Formats: sequence, C-alpha cells, structure tokens
Amino acid sequence: MKIFVLLLSLFILTACSTKGNKSLVGFDKTQSAIMKNLLAHYQQWRGARYSLGGMSKSGVDCSGFVYIAYLKRFNLELPRTTINQIRAGYTIDKSELKAGDLVFFKTGVGVRHVGIYLDKGKFMHASSSKGVTISHLNNTYWKKHYWMCKHIPELDQL
Repeated sequence: MKIFVLLLSLFILTACSTKGNKSLVGFDKTQSAIMKNLLAHYQQWRGARYSLGGMSKSGVDCSGFVYIAYLKRFNLELPRTTINQIRAGYTIDKSELKAGDLVFFKTGVGVRHVGIYLDKGKFMHASSSKGVTISHLNNTYWKKHYWMCKHIPELDQL
C-alpha cells in the first residue's frame, strides 16, 4: 500500500509540474485558472501533516487548508471552521461539481470534514491520517461519509 501511495504521489507530482498549456495527466485537457491555482496550492502544501486547528505547513486541519487556499489563491475569505464553511455558498448536487467547489463529509458523531473539488471525482484536503493529499469521492471511505457539496459563487467572478 505504501508503494502504491508513493507511486501515486510521484504521478501527481509529475502531472503538476507540466509547464505552459500542456494538459495535466489525470485531469481535463482544458484547464481553468481555478484548476491551475488549486493544483499550484496543492503542490506547495502536499504532504503537510494534519494538526487540529493548524494553519501552517508544519500542521494544518481540513478547514484551515480550505481557508488558506481560498485566501491565497482567490483572494476570498471563507469562514475558518468547517461548521461555518458549510454555511458559505449554496448547495449543489454532486453531479454539478466543478473545480473549486467544497465537498463535505460526516466522518463521526458531530465531526465534519471539508475538501476542495478538483475534477473527475478528485478532491484535495488535509487528511488526519495522510496530511494534505488528493483523494477520490468514490473511495470506499469517502463515498460512505459523503454529505454535501457547496458552490462559492464568488469563484464565478474570477
């Protein structure tokens, strides 16, 4: 399993390091400014360890990662906590997801998790077990705990 994760990480790194308008492996060929910003953010933060309440590359939680991504990449200030990020934007159907939308999960009694949708079922987030990573909505764990998606309309103005 560790070898698979390592190979997947190398694959993503290689895909994220392409220059110019070349397509990124595993993502749509037509890359939006939103997608490019998100992937650049991920490249800077990937592997940062999870830390509840954290807001730095030495430790960050899921909502902190989302907060920083939106602030640094889009100059948009979302609420800091997952419970308040749930109140941002408007609810959309999973079939309507596009780059930059927020995906929410119920991972325990009163425990919520948030990530940022990328494309083709993939989302980036700060995982308590893997740190900042990219996961798939169809992964058994995430599929079981999926809750809702939100669109932040201010992204449409970028």
